[in-house]
Amino acid sequence: MEQPLTQRADQPLKQRGKRQLRARARQHLTPNPAPLKTQDPRPSADVPVPEPRPAATPKVDAPKPQDQNTEGPKSGGAPDLPKDEEAHRKSLTPPEPPAETESEPEPPAVVPIPTPKPGTTTPEPQPPAVAPQPTPKPADAGDEEKMLPDPRSAALPADKMPEEEVACRERLKTLGVEFEEHKAESNPEIGCSIPYPIVLKSLGKSIAISPGAELNCPMAEAAARFAADVIQPAAKAEFGADLKSIGQASAFVCRPRNGTRKLSEHAFGNALDIASFTLSDGKTIEVGLAPPEEDAKFLDAVRKAACGPFKTVLGPGADADHALHFHLDLEARRHGGTFCQ
Repeated sequence: MEQPLTQRADQPLKQRGKRQLRARARQHLTPNPAPLKTQDPRPSADVPVPEPRPAATPKVDAPKPQDQNTEGPKSGGAPDLPKDEEAHRKSLTPPEPPAETESEPEPPAVVPIPTPKPGTTTPEPQPPAVAPQPTPKPADAGDEEKMLPDPRSAALPADKMPEEEVACRERLKTLGVEFEEHKAESNPEIGCSIPYPIVLKSLGKSIAISPGAELNCPMAEAAARFAADVIQPAAKAEFGADLKSIGQASAFVCRPRNGTRKLSEHAFGNALDIASFTLSDGKTIEVGLAPPEEDAKFLDAVRKAACGPFKTVLGPGADADHALHFHLDLEARRHGGTFCQ
């Protein structure tokens, strides 16, 4: 693109030769490190201005844009291009991508799930095809419900009453005890048995028992002797009155001991539970945890005296089952010992 040269107003234009034109062209294409001074800085009116080369086909040895901007001689030669023209040339040149610059990878749209390691995946539990059945109990598990064996459970009445049973009844009559014969009691499933039971109506000539107590003969004799020899004198000494009757809470009962598999002495008619004593003046003394002071003295004397004639004596304070009565029995113990609480 040709641009008209501005003519100075104070100097006339001079015609330049071809040699000078070629020198100026080379000077314009190849910048010198230092500006050259010209003798005549006045520009020529007919000097053609070379057109710029296209930006798309630069020469290998062509100077860089910054080298072309090196300040040339201000006097003479072609004038510098306007700044807007240079900016237009730069805009036409496409920017070159930086060398050895890697484009950053864009993150994936979905976060990948790591592949599980082989052998570490825990399989989900599957329901069994058939519901598990409970382990059957052993065939002998029912034995835990049965009572422990006791040789007295096999006792059965004979055709003729044994002599010791006959002798026991004769002694009861001598003591003034009223009684009735009773048929044999037996329960093979539990083990209870009284081959020759009697039902006491009284414990002597003036001592009644209520209600009637079904016992074996040895236990009936021991209760009658204890009432006449211990309870009657204790009542006379403490209250100044005679013992009129005894209130019994349990005699023969076909059952085991509470909380055990061992048969109770009641299952053989070998135990008697006494709950109260009634005097001839109408006073009643009940067995309990906190009786009145006068009653407590009498009850303590009877309880202590029972340990000996009876092999087992239990009462209030021994356990909850005996809080309201005295338990007396003839259970045989080693070396004739006793258990009293």
